Amino acid sequence: MNWLKNIFKKSPDWITEEERLKVIEQSSKQVSRGVFFATIIIITSFLPVFMLTGQEGKLFHPLAYTKTFIMIMDAFLVITLAPVLISFFMKGKFRPDHANPVNRVLERIYEPIIKGVLKWRKTTIAINIIALIITIPLLKSLGSEFMPPLDEQSILFMPVTLPDVSNAEAKRILQVQDKIIKSVPEVDKVLGKAGRASTATDNSPISMIETIIMLKPKAKWREGKTKKDIINELDAKLQIPGVVNGWTQPIINRINMLATGIRTDVGVKVYGQNLDTIASVSERVRKELEGTPGIADLYVEPVTGGKYLSIDVRRQDLARYGLNVDDVNQTVETALGGAPIGNTIEGRQRFSISVRLAQDYRNSVEHIRRIPIMSAAMGEVPLSSVADVQFEDGPPMITSDNAMLRGAVLFNVRGRDLGGTVSEAISKMSQAKGILPQGYYLEWSGQYENLIRGQQTLMWIAPVVLVIIFFSLYFAFHSIREAFLSLITVPFALIGGAYMIYFWGVNLSVAVAVGFIALFGIAVETGIVMVIYLNDAMQQLVKEKGNSVATLTREDLRRAVIYGAAKRLRPKLMTVCVSLFGLVPVLWATGVGTDVMKPIVLPMIGGVLTSSTHILLVTPLIFLMTKEYELRKHGKLEIHEVHH
Repeated sequence: MNWLKNIFKKSPDWITEEERLKVIEQSSKQVSRGVFFATIIIITSFLPVFMLTGQEGKLFHPLAYTKTFIMIMDAFLVITLAPVLISFFMKGKFRPDHANPVNRVLERIYEPIIKGVLKWRKTTIAINIIALIITIPLLKSLGSEFMPPLDEQSILFMPVTLPDVSNAEAKRILQVQDKIIKSVPEVDKVLGKAGRASTATDNSPISMIETIIMLKPKAKWREGKTKKDIINELDAKLQIPGVVNGWTQPIINRINMLATGIRTDVGVKVYGQNLDTIASVSERVRKELEGTPGIADLYVEPVTGGKYLSIDVRRQDLARYGLNVDDVNQTVETALGGAPIGNTIEGRQRFSISVRLAQDYRNSVEHIRRIPIMSAAMGEVPLSSVADVQFEDGPPMITSDNAMLRGAVLFNVRGRDLGGTVSEAISKMSQAKGILPQGYYLEWSGQYENLIRGQQTLMWIAPVVLVIIFFSLYFAFHSIREAFLSLITVPFALIGGAYMIYFWGVNLSVAVAVGFIALFGIAVETGIVMVIYLNDAMQQLVKEKGNSVATLTREDLRRAVIYGAAKRLRPKLMTVCVSLFGLVPVLWATGVGTDVMKPIVLPMIGGVLTSSTHILLVTPLIFLMTKEYELRKHGKLEIHEVHH
């Protein structure tokens, strides 16, 4: 029974409870200040996201609010709840770091590397600077767009035909198109409409067709088919004379139309005073843009070509038949538009009853000319006896912005980035001559308008982020040198982010910029942890050997830096791994929304990898060089307290 007693026998404490709590208190004081300020830096570095406006603001403000509130609570718990939980759960006999086999392996790998870095100083710094310089042309070679295109799992087909198309012809085209679209195996449902919906906010003419195409789940698609392939296949099958195809998605189309009045990705607005001149200018713009790589679905929004039924009364003939203009107007109104003769009530709904000529008696100019008018003197006389009835050309729709008449040349961007496509188009327009007469001007709109606004906002947001981070670091360390040492990790975090989005084939966008803003805070957090432990190693060295040039040597400083960097390797790697473990799964995520999530996450993953490498290797080197400079110039080390 002795062996059973030995199992349940409580071994004596290796330290007293009072000593254990004192160790926890000292450790918490050492780390909590840095971790608290690192959390505050992550919060403040993300605050400029609130400065985004428009679509990008509406999209990223919820993310910014969520992250800010979580990090505020995290900063509070770091200095309040965390020490209490540590005192509850960290009991018993603990093993030192070197007793952990994983830690031993990591230290065995890391120590020779850090020693080599401290030996080959110029080479290490040169490699880092070269890697940083390479990212400049790398970033410049990347395309740009406003936001990554979100896959809505559906397609909106928006063909435009001639403005004077008849109802019957529009109906026939719609039915033919729907039948062709449904023949593609990946298409599940097709719903098309021509003209306006029964709402006051839809001003679509009969020549504009909108067809929503619902796709089957991707598991049922033909092998190797992508959404781009399906659109190309549909576009090839739907080449109908007199019809210009347009491809987009339902949600983004509505957003574009509400925000900019342009229903495609990009539109060139033509402003002027005369519709005929605007039409000719728009046609010249279209010809200049033709053949530009990336431009698809190019067409001119029609401002002329509409047909109007004109009935001009001949007053001398009216007098001959004893009629007046009112008689003709009332007859035409009743025959073509309909005259109300009563109401019908169905439950709580009331409908007016109107009467007009049947379709067969008003579907041509000849029939309209034969509409009878009652004359007191002559009896029935045809409308053609007192009026000229004919079709006249006119604008199908008059559009104005800022009290000026407007036309538009519309196009989508496919197979290329939006920013590069529009930049080349603008360059071609600038070189062209004789496009704009005096008093007329162009304006680039659509998603490009949002792109320019987002770029202008981010241009001054980026410096604000860096200034906020620097001052937060200064308040954490009370030293400009230590703040700069932690801040220098930011440009090296940019290296990994730039390489990651380059090799992943992602264009620069507001989403990528938000990812970089979030990355800067994470990179600085890891840097703070490293600086805390390096300062702690210097404090231990000063306690052991004193703080003067007589007692300290360069070799002492080197050994202390290696100790501070290598012996506390696990908490630094844990800080990096926590970020990576939370971000990497997004790369394999599928479904709606991942198109926007990945451009945010990619720079963060790449940046965390390169910034952590920089922090583990270059930060100790720069720290050692600054301490050697202090010892050489001032004869002693400047020791910065890292605890309360």
